[in-house]
Amino acid sequence: MSNLYVLYEHAAGFALFSVKEFEEVSMFLPQVESSVTDIAKFNSIVKLAGFSPFKTAIAALENINAISEGIVPQDLLHFLDDFFAKLKKKKCTLGIADAKLGAAITESVGVQCSHFGVVPEILRGIRFHFAKLVKGFTDKSAGVAQLGLGHSYSRAKVKFNVHRSDNMIIQSIALLDQLDKDVNTFSMRIREWYSYHFPELVKIVPDNYMFAKAAKFIKDRKDLTQDKHEELEQIVMDSAKAQAIIDAGKMSMGMDISIVDLINIELFAERVVKLSEYRKKLSTYLHNKMNMVAPNLQSLIGDQVGARLISHAGSLTNLAKYPASTVQILGAEKALFRALKTRSNTPKYGLIYHSSFIGRAGLKNKGRISRFLANKCSIASRIDCFLEQPTSVFGETLKQQVEDRLKFYESGDVPRKNIEVMKEAIEAAGQEASTTNNNNVPQSEKKKKKRQSNGTSNGNGSILVAEENETPDADEEPKKKKKKKNKNKLAVEA
Repeated sequence: MSNLYVLYEHAAGFALFSVKEFEEVSMFLPQVESSVTDIAKFNSIVKLAGFSPFKTAIAALENINAISEGIVPQDLLHFLDDFFAKLKKKKCTLGIADAKLGAAITESVGVQCSHFGVVPEILRGIRFHFAKLVKGFTDKSAGVAQLGLGHSYSRAKVKFNVHRSDNMIIQSIALLDQLDKDVNTFSMRIREWYSYHFPELVKIVPDNYMFAKAAKFIKDRKDLTQDKHEELEQIVMDSAKAQAIIDAGKMSMGMDISIVDLINIELFAERVVKLSEYRKKLSTYLHNKMNMVAPNLQSLIGDQVGARLISHAGSLTNLAKYPASTVQILGAEKALFRALKTRSNTPKYGLIYHSSFIGRAGLKNKGRISRFLANKCSIASRIDCFLEQPTSVFGETLKQQVEDRLKFYESGDVPRKNIEVMKEAIEAAGQEASTTNNNNVPQSEKKKKKRQSNGTSNGNGSILVAEENETPDADEEPKKKKKKKNKNKLAVEA
């Protein structure tokens, strides 16, 4: 018969409990469930065998982070080694809550682990009576330890780079889609409402935003005179349209409307105008945010399509993990499963269909260009996700590759090889990073370099001389490497 020990991870440390009469207890599982809440009965079965407290709050956080990922921390490994070494090769079973952690303990310590049967109920009882099972421990001290570790653990999990947050992109594109629907609905309502009074305005001003601004400005068509021509021209951006509105107002077939109705129409038109203006501001915000978070994906496929891909994947990291085949049909899941069920043709594209590249391609080449574009989107998302310093060089290069592929389908011009294009992109990104680093040097350091320089040239020349005198080795090594690269290129061309 093997002895059962249960490992419990608490905010204060690791605890090992010995369980008496393992075989009998496992046979009477319902009795264990009923006796969990009774401390007298539970204490007769489970007793503390060993306890290893955490020394600091930082150590507690590191141990809990490792356990949550299924890794055995060093503190727990030493504690288990010391404990099971004293038992002198007795048959033991270690009860544990996480199967992944149990497999790691079995591999590192050599003790058989179990996470099913009676173990979950015993762990539930230990969690319920932990303060009473450990001497010198109270409910208050346990609560303080749990609260402190819970806050630090949550803070570490939620921590992220504010300037590269993709959550804001997800919320922005969702709000942008909702605003498009709302603005269209409200614009249709204001057209119907104001057309009772001035029906001719709909044909003259078809744009929703301009119609709402014109309705807000005109109000009662009887008050529309030639004096308002300049202001009306600023709204509709056309002198002929402004004159047509004035002429139509004099001969309109619309009904007369009361002042109260006009006030309500004016207020509603003002709301529509403000919503439309906010939609433009939100689009600008999304453009700036995409430029910070995913500049390469933005350069390749645009703001809205790139943001929709990130939103549908859940995050930029999830999108970077997807293969190109998944990115290609992202957003067309229903059509895919319907095609698999009916054994018909699977969809060729999902959200990337809204890209301009697929619209420009011929009917026969839409599937090919969508597959090629999904491949480049997958590369761009991975570069954006894992590159420390964001840059749009790779996105512009990938976009040019898609353009070249479109030309190849149309005219047959063979595009350049991918390895050559990416080498040039890497060199351009390196040059851009070096220039940004030079621009970020403070002016006080530049003045010191000017004073230390021996040459008497202009400002830029003195700075370069100082840099060469101060760090000659750092400048000489890249030059040697460049010469080697040129030799290799000449050898390849030969």
